[in-house]
Amino acid sequence: MVPEQIERDIFVAAPVERVWAALTESEHVGTWFGDAGAEVDLRPGGALVIRWKEYGSYHARVERVEPRRLFSYRGARSADEEPRAGNSTFVEFTLSPEGDGTRLRVVESGFSGLDGTAEEQAEYAEGNTEGWTLELDELRAYLGRPAG
Repeated sequence: MVPEQIERDIFVAAPVERVWAALTESEHVGTWFGDAGAEVDLRPGGALVIRWKEYGSYHARVERVEPRRLFSYRGARSADEEPRAGNSTFVEFTLSPEGDGTRLRVVESGFSGLDGTAEEQAEYAEGNTEGWTLELDELRAYLGRPAG
């Protein structure tokens, strides 16, 4: 069965401003999320490109920007493709202050709308479930380093 969405809710020991910067600024995104750089045009309709040495460049389109609170995009499933209906999922980050840190919620949805069989859709969702666990651990580690 294809899940409707993946949800991850984590605590990050960094203030909202630092978490926001890590999610939305090219120099940060290209370090903890990708490993070969990134481009972020932080406005609705803006382009987002995340690069990995091993996997190539993944393209997304920014959907919503509410500074220090909400950021979302629609990202293509495969490298070097622009997001469109049938090849993309919707990712939304919600940030909330919590003590000296930040509660970060990530929801990725739209797996059942992807081109391919239900089995392929479920495999992609399963891979992204594991992927978000790894990426969010990398984000926490990245933000645990001294700022600067």
